[in-house]
Formats: sequence, structure tokens, C-alpha cells
Amino acid sequence: MSGQYQVTGENAAEISASIESGIMRGDWVTGAALPSVRVLASALHVSPATVAKAYQELRQRGVIETEGRRGTRVRARPAVAVPRSGSRLPVPAGLRDLSTGEPDVRLLPPLGPLLAAVAAETGPPQGYATAVTMPELVDAARPRLLEQGIPVEDAAFAVTAGALDSIERVLTAHLRPGDAVAVEDPGWAGVIDLIAALGLRAFPFAVDEEGPVPEALAAALQSGVRAVVITVRAQNPTGAAVTAERATRLRELLTGHPGVVVIEDDHAAELAELPPHCVGPVTSSWAFVRSASKPFGPDLRIAVLAGDETTVARVVGRMRIGMGWVSTTLQRLLLKLWQDPDVTARIANAAEAYARRRRGLQDAIRAHGLVAFGDSGINVWVPVPDETLAVTAMRDAGYAVAPGALFRVRSEPGIRITVSSLNEEDIPPLARAVAAAVRPSATAAPMR
Repeated sequence: MSGQYQVTGENAAEISASIESGIMRGDWVTGAALPSVRVLASALHVSPATVAKAYQELRQRGVIETEGRRGTRVRARPAVAVPRSGSRLPVPAGLRDLSTGEPDVRLLPPLGPLLAAVAAETGPPQGYATAVTMPELVDAARPRLLEQGIPVEDAAFAVTAGALDSIERVLTAHLRPGDAVAVEDPGWAGVIDLIAALGLRAFPFAVDEEGPVPEALAAALQSGVRAVVITVRAQNPTGAAVTAERATRLRELLTGHPGVVVIEDDHAAELAELPPHCVGPVTSSWAFVRSASKPFGPDLRIAVLAGDETTVARVVGRMRIGMGWVSTTLQRLLLKLWQDPDVTARIANAAEAYARRRRGLQDAIRAHGLVAFGDSGINVWVPVPDETLAVTAMRDAGYAVAPGALFRVRSEPGIRITVSSLNEEDIPPLARAVAAAVRPSATAAPMR
């Protein structure tokens, strides 16, 4: 057993609580290996079955994971509060932090004036009985989405506290612990972690530049998954965007599985310069999520959810007996942001700036003979032979990048580089550092 932290307990509940406490205090860092079932059972003088039950409980709650020969480890982002440095690798002073996945604060619209306008126009304070999804926001959202080809003519609408909140609510509205969810691989770490925390099973499917690989999604559907989560564009971490042709192919596949819940995530929204190509609605239960966090600011925790009547009714009904509603102040602010022409122009300029930075870095990396993906969004994905070596080499060169392990289930290694804070002069030296870290003599692995 580790000398850093000693597990205690005489039964499964006590053992799992002891491990969880150690993680919460930071005695066990994320990714740390736990002792084997037999080793821990021997140390605690309990049966292996007792320890196995404790580990099973922690796995079902998304706190730990078992990775074959690597054994059982603390998840990279366990579903329990940990010290701030425990959920993400600390970035030493002096390093250029390109690991965040966040937009450039310099390009975000100023919210102060619009908040003041919202405050000036707001009528009497809303009470518990009257605060709901604002009809004015829905009236603005429907044509906004229709104009971009999102088929929401007959959709029901709700407002949630962000993209991940929407996805969680739709999953829990239809699925139960143990059900399987098809997820992109590599894909958004938040979704992968959420599925584990909900006690669901992740079934990974490959993605390429055009979105989900049809053969991979077909295999997931044949396996009996209950839901599919697809990123429409600016896929995190690869930047993939679903093309019109790929969307048609995916619809054909899903037509044969009408009971599958299809969730489409459009988290980049106005920041994605490529148009959205939707797969749904094609099954009986579907949802389209448009978040405000990327274009307008991560602290603006609000998203518009469109979907079939039953799904949205379940989401709204569950919200009413929990958080109730998303603040109408936030809803009015989002409406103001959509309606302000200066904000619209600012977001368009931001989208162009991100595209220049992303393409510039891709071109510079490719000039060194490497592979780099990122057709949309704010990230560039670079396949690497060894993530640990690549991340370490980048840190030695003065850059912090995100290891691909955060985003992968079974796919090949890679690193994610967030381009949002880059300036033009930053790109050549960064590309040289990437080339040195990846070792250009090695053959880059394909994204899938």
C-alpha cells in the first residue's frame, strides 16, 4: 500500500468513504494508483469481496476507474470535490498556459453596460410562481436556430445552466444507471466524466474531421446504447465539424434505432465559423443544445435546449422540483447579447481571430511534417507517440498543454493546444516546440 495515505475501514462503505476522504484532502492525487483488491484486503484484514464492492461503488460514482493492466486509479477529474490543483495539472510560473480550453478574455463582449440595461428595464421582481423560461427568449431562439438550418420548427424549448447541465438533464430524463451512452473518442472530458458520475457506461466511437465515423457509430448502436452525444462543430478536443454529407449518413444509421436518445451539442455557437449540420431529429427522443459560454463568457452559465415535447417536459419538470429555473436576469442578458449589433460584430471578429490562430498553428505544425487537427473552434489536436513525453517536453520548452488522456477512452494518444490566447508571432516558436516534443521522425498516429 502507498505510504502516502492509509485506507481504513471494516466494510465496503467505510473503505469507500476512507478512499473518498483521501482524494478530497489531496492525499491521493488524480491519476494515482490504488492498491489491488487483494493487497488492500490483506492490509485491512477483510475479504477481497469487501474491497471489490467498495471499488465498485467508487467506480459507479465516477471517483475511480479501472484501466486493464494499469489497475485501478483515481479519475483525472473525480466526481468529488478535490483541492484546486487536484483537478488539473498545476501550471508553474513562467509557462505559457495553452491547456485551458477557454476563450480569449480580450475578445469577450463587455457585459457591464448590458447588465445595466437589463436592470433598468426589469419590472417587478420575479417570484417562485412566475419565474420560468422567458417566452421572449424562446421567440428569439427559434428563428435564430432556424436561420442556421437547425430544424426546430415544432420543437419545445427550455433554458438550462449550460451545455453540460443540458446533457445531464436529458440523460437522466431517459436513462438509468448501467445504461450505455455512445460518446466521441477523443471527446469532451466533461461528458466522459459526467457519464461515469451518473453510473452510466461510456461506449466510445471514433471521430474524424467530418464528425462521427459512421462505422464506429454503427457498432455503438448495434451494441445497444441508449443514447448518443454528438458535437455539431468545434468538437473538443479535435475541432471536428459534422459535414452535410456526414450528417445524412448518420441520420440513415439512426433511423433504424428510433428508441435511441440523440443529443447534439453546439457549445461553440456563434464562435464556430463553419455552419452547423444537425443529425436530429430522427429518433423519437432528441435534443439540441446551444450554449452561451464560449462566445459570451464562461461565467455566463446559460444554454438553450430544444427537443421533442416529452424530453423537454421531463427536463423542465425535474428542474421545477430542484433548482427551479435559470435566473430571468441571465435570460434577459442573453437576449440583450443576441439583439445587440455591436456584440454580434464583436463575436464575428472573435470567430475570425480564432480561425486565423488555429489555421496558422495547424499550418506551422504541418510544415514540420506532423499531423494537426482543428477545422473549427479554439483547439488544435496533435497525435503523439507518447503523451507523457510530449507534455513534459512542452513544459520544458515553456508551454503547458492538455494531455490527451483527459479526452480519450480507447483512441490513440495526443495533446490538445488551446489557441485562444495566441498572437501571430507566438505561432512559429510554438510549432517548433511541438515538433521537438513529438519527434518528427516518428509516424504520427491517425486521429481515429
